Amino acid sequence: MRVLGLETSCDETGIALYDTERGLLSHALFSQIDVHVEYGGVVPELASRDHVRKALPLIQQVLESAGLTTADVDAIAYTAGPGLVGALMVGATLARTLAWTWGIPALGVHHMEGHLLAPMLEEERPNFPFVALLVSGGHTQLVRVDGIGRYKLLGESLDDAAGEAFDKVAKMLGLPYPGGPHVAKLAESGDPARFDFPRPMTNRPGLDFSFSGLKTYTLNTVHTCESEGGLSARDKADIARAFEDAVVGTMVIKCRRALEQEGLSTLVMAGGVSANRNLRAELAKALSKKGAMVFYPAPQFCTDNGAMIAYAGAQRLLAGERDNEDTRVRPRWPMSELPPIGVAAA
Repeated sequence: MRVLGLETSCDETGIALYDTERGLLSHALFSQIDVHVEYGGVVPELASRDHVRKALPLIQQVLESAGLTTADVDAIAYTAGPGLVGALMVGATLARTLAWTWGIPALGVHHMEGHLLAPMLEEERPNFPFVALLVSGGHTQLVRVDGIGRYKLLGESLDDAAGEAFDKVAKMLGLPYPGGPHVAKLAESGDPARFDFPRPMTNRPGLDFSFSGLKTYTLNTVHTCESEGGLSARDKADIARAFEDAVVGTMVIKCRRALEQEGLSTLVMAGGVSANRNLRAELAKALSKKGAMVFYPAPQFCTDNGAMIAYAGAQRLLAGERDNEDTRVRPRWPMSELPPIGVAAA
């Protein structure tokens, strides 16, 4: 089965073609960063308009790259939620219209399930069951995964998601949007010994996260430096390093705790923040001491992309799922509401 995947949940238009026998055939991505950077964040209406402009040309590009035509597509998967409602509606309307025109099924896919299954696109895949750490601009969750649709939420952020905290700290330091990569880059030149930021909620039981206090601690440190003669380039680098180390340290502690609690030895990390090199290195080092393994998507599939939607959709389409007349996009959509499927991942 060849599945065309459309991702339009926020500010990136991702298109991909996945074959359940041959794997990923082609993919393309257009990022709207240049559109939103002057506003310091995503403007929903501008995002929706840009999806309208870019989606069809990218679909044509992906088909041509794979050497196929519309007649070779067997189904369409699209992001139905969670996300920005206008952006979701663009993808859903386009996908369902094309599916009706081509006489093939369409299926709305959960955005976070796409991220969770993105490591399955790699040659070395994790086996069920495992613990998944989903870290992005909108979500920070620990989930036990016993199969596709068999999810148990273990912990989540009680306030800001990790990616959102990175973006806010970037603003404090005068860094451009999106902030996460800029903070990580700046942190590489920071002194890890100068500041020691707290690891939130690690001194109590449980697997929930909270980054609002860490964000406030960072802001107070910025103000202290400003009051002592101005915020220098060295100050910014050292603060970025302390902040990143605190986030990474918190996640490593929580991931190790989750694996021990569930009696598992496999961790999957996905979402935009999973591309952070410091986080990858520290997790690998900490888990190897426990005899555990960690799996990630390729860096290009950490952020939003069409390949993860095509893959996740393909698994559910193989299990017989299809959209019906009542299918709607869902800006808020708990992953626990997804039905399990009983087929092996292709």
